[in-house]
Amino acid sequence: VTLHLSISSIMVRAAAFSKPVGVSREKVPTFTESGEEFGENVFSGAVAGKYLSKQGLPMNLLEDHSWTRTHADGVAAAVLDWAKDHNASVITHWFQPKGTTGMRHGHTGTVQNAMFVFGEDGKPQWSLDGSTLLKGETDGSSYPSGGLRATHRAGGYTVLDPSSPLFIRGDTVFVPSIFVSFYGDSLDEKLPLLRAQQAVSKQAVRMLKALGYNGAKSVGPKIGLEQEFFLVPRDAFYRRPDLQMTGRTVIGKTASRGQELCDHYMAPLNPVALECIKEIQHECMKIGIPLRTRHREVAPNQYEICPFFGAATVQIDQNLMVMQIGEEVAARHGLACLYAEKPFQGINGSGKHNNFSLGTDTGLNLFNPGQCKKVTGSDMPFIAVMSAVVTAIDRHGDLMRSSIATPGNEFRLGACEAPPAIMSTYLGDDMTQYLKTFSESKTAATYVPNKKTIDLGVESIAPFTVPAEDRNRTSPFPYGGMRFEFRAVGSSPNVSQVNLTLCSIFAEAFGEIADKIEAGSKPEAVCAELLETHWKCIFNGDGYDMANQEMLTKKGLWRIDSGVEAIARLTDPKNTALFSKLGVLTAEECSAWANVHYDLYIGTVEIEAQVMVEMIKQHVRPAAAEAQLDSARLDALTAAAKSVSAGLAGVHAETDTKAKAAAARVLRLETMEAARAVCDEVEAEVPAELWTLATYQELLFLDKQQGAKVPEE
Repeated sequence: VTLHLSISSIMVRAAAFSKPVGVSREKVPTFTESGEEFGENVFSGAVAGKYLSKQGLPMNLLEDHSWTRTHADGVAAAVLDWAKDHNASVITHWFQPKGTTGMRHGHTGTVQNAMFVFGEDGKPQWSLDGSTLLKGETDGSSYPSGGLRATHRAGGYTVLDPSSPLFIRGDTVFVPSIFVSFYGDSLDEKLPLLRAQQAVSKQAVRMLKALGYNGAKSVGPKIGLEQEFFLVPRDAFYRRPDLQMTGRTVIGKTASRGQELCDHYMAPLNPVALECIKEIQHECMKIGIPLRTRHREVAPNQYEICPFFGAATVQIDQNLMVMQIGEEVAARHGLACLYAEKPFQGINGSGKHNNFSLGTDTGLNLFNPGQCKKVTGSDMPFIAVMSAVVTAIDRHGDLMRSSIATPGNEFRLGACEAPPAIMSTYLGDDMTQYLKTFSESKTAATYVPNKKTIDLGVESIAPFTVPAEDRNRTSPFPYGGMRFEFRAVGSSPNVSQVNLTLCSIFAEAFGEIADKIEAGSKPEAVCAELLETHWKCIFNGDGYDMANQEMLTKKGLWRIDSGVEAIARLTDPKNTALFSKLGVLTAEECSAWANVHYDLYIGTVEIEAQVMVEMIKQHVRPAAAEAQLDSARLDALTAAAKSVSAGLAGVHAETDTKAKAAAARVLRLETMEAARAVCDEVEAEVPAELWTLATYQELLFLDKQQGAKVPEE
């Protein structure tokens, strides 16, 4: 028996499970209340120490990652005791497959197993040993591998990552893990990141030693992720097949109101959305994720949440769980949480700004000029770090662009909500002049930024100082005083590739500086030459201005407008040599990752095209016919659906993966956009009572749609 449900019937059935927006819920605990639980569900620090000491192990054992080789059984026994005390009876190796998009629930993979065996008496007994804690095995055949794994070689292995702590959610102990094939090839996002972190640590420590500073044993990336998203009424979400299937609206007339008044940003949080976000924060606090900031974003129904800074692997793990929790909690509040970069046409899309710094094991932030001078006793370490960053951006801007080439980001980059696809860096006037003076004089001086005092002329408000440098929202990679902010990153992906790219390109530059100094060159001469050679990527102006974009393009900065062409840079010989030399990715792994991205792009467009055709046939054209629009309109809709179907057939006809992706891009950005214009014109003419799809007005203005009843305090 074959069961077939149309999208329309799924919408009707799903709507039955939606919760009306604004229905009161039990009071959500506040930060103060959940703060008492903070850390109890994370196996680290004092919590882990208590259980480790019961096994006769040092309380700080987990700080030395070699415990995985020497004390795995003891740690497993401690984990089991901790799990029992927290009513957790299941364990899972929690890993990050390549090519996840957020279309399905969560970005991660799990195989959940109960922590018991059967004794001789036939009764279950608690059990967890070191080998089970460290490694799991699963079928890796259904995950994207890009050709690294043959169908008949399906073994996949999950291995504990000691850099990120175990945590408990519900009845399950989550073990952050890597995921590899039978032959040790990376099938996940995390393993290459760990390799890149190792590379940047090695080369940064070498460079610091060459400059006379021996106080660092390791250097690692510290990041903070600003997660943007939309919260829309769930009943309206269920009346949008495109949002359900793809995460974005492939058709839809813009509402009469959008961002014309610039009145959404930092506005008071909608009461329904606020209760949802409070519960997200509370759920995250329970598993050790402190979401510090929440606020409204620029578009209607758009929000942002941000954690504290932390180690890159931990922050990425936590961000993936934040996104999953956001989806789950939103449903309980009658909302749908959207992470796609551009869910709606005509208003701002969403990003995940990747704030990045590099810190030593002793707490020295290498991007902090004052701290660098104080700790190392010299101005040269900071100058060398900045010279390396400038060099890396100019040399490998193509890899930076490739790292953000998610399918949804093409609709966002350069659209006055995100920087253009031109890889430059903003340093600010003071820092730019400081480095310029150094490169010309080859003499290191102390960086003393200007400060400005503002007196508002009101006696009750004291004058205050502000940094001399303003914020530059139009730069893809601006310097922010103690960090760089990769603003061009989209909202939906796992950002492991973003951070492994930054670590890798900086590692190469650090190594180059170390090589030359160790060979006898003066540090000042080495850094001055690098700055002079790669200076063109420093740009402090308006990146949105078309004249500036043309100027930067003519200067030779990396500009790759096509996401498909950006993906292709992963297999360029320059880049495969970089990753191979650093031990981050082999040439085969680079090719596999590119293929995964091509397939992701093709699959995304395929779904979007199919849902567009179904929406035209099942919703738009029937509504137009019932509204008795003229035959020309109906014929135009029929032709639009046929053109999209024909374009999709053309994609399928291509035999080369990159060619398929290129054809999919044409289908998406040309054919489907033309079809959308036809549909949106029809929507403008069909009476509201005949239009069966949720409109932008219903989706985007929760303040006006939620009804009179809101959650009670």
